[in-house]
Amino acid sequence: MSGLEDFLTPQMTGIAVAVLVMFAVGGIIFSLFQPTLSGTKRRDQRMMAVAARPQNEKQRKQIRDNDRRKKSIQDQLKDFEDRQKAKHHRQQKVSLKIKMEQAGLGWEMKHFVIFSIISCLIFLIVGFFASGNIWITLAAGFAGALGFPRWYVGNKRKRRFNMFLDELPNGVDIIVRGVKAGLPLADCIKVVARESREPVATEFRKITETQVMGVSLSEAVAKLPERVPVPEANFFAIVVAIQQKAGGGLAEALGNLSKVLRGRKSLKGKIKALSSEAKSSAMIIGAMPFGVGGIIYLIAPDYISLLFTTTGGNIIIGGCLFWMFIGIMVMRHMINFDF
Repeated sequence: MSGLEDFLTPQMTGIAVAVLVMFAVGGIIFSLFQPTLSGTKRRDQRMMAVAARPQNEKQRKQIRDNDRRKKSIQDQLKDFEDRQKAKHHRQQKVSLKIKMEQAGLGWEMKHFVIFSIISCLIFLIVGFFASGNIWITLAAGFAGALGFPRWYVGNKRKRRFNMFLDELPNGVDIIVRGVKAGLPLADCIKVVARESREPVATEFRKITETQVMGVSLSEAVAKLPERVPVPEANFFAIVVAIQQKAGGGLAEALGNLSKVLRGRKSLKGKIKALSSEAKSSAMIIGAMPFGVGGIIYLIAPDYISLLFTTTGGNIIIGGCLFWMFIGIMVMRHMINFDF
């Protein structure tokens, strides 16, 4: 009997251990696959998806409005990009009359013709008394008739654009403060037309006058880059047009625009300061041949007069002037930055 108990005890122990191991493995498998088998995992995923959705109609409407506004902004930017390309092609063939309007001269073509005739006469007289040579006199008259008047209009146009860029950030700041105070955008533009310096006051006054004729505010502002073809004016027109059609915080958008305009102005100043040394060097190099030639003429006039009295000397002067012109244009291209 004791032998049988000794035999059964190891068997019972092994069976008990096997049963316990089986239950342990079964418990582990059940705990791993129970959520999937019972659908708890799917239920949790559905609950999380539902929780991520808008809880009410207001939130869903807000999301739809935001999507609609983003699409409207994209369409506006695409439209402005197409307009800008068309304006760029038109600006490559700007007529003289438009240039005079952009320069703020208020001239008609007859005034420009009169100015060209007077300039031609003055250059003819100065050229004749300075040289006594008929060809030099005719060249001076040609420059006075066609060159100087156009240069004068272009210089006035460039100076007016620079004055506009200097004052535009201040005008935008006035609009930002007015919008924050609760004034409509049209009233803020009228304030800028009264309080700002020229030429910003004149250009914004034209916006208000155009609006009085029945044109919408966004269309009236969109004409500003046509009268003042600079990127900053185009930025302002884009911001106003997008706000008018898509909505949004105008004060914040114009505040950011003001920062961008002042940043561009500061960058231009830094570039001008960094390139001033190169410009000074170019001016010295360009003036040095004339200075040396003048000194030699004072010291030994017979030696250098051969350049003016002989055919070979005239050819040498022409070649030197041509290559000097090429060098000056190359240096000008190297030290000028467009952005």
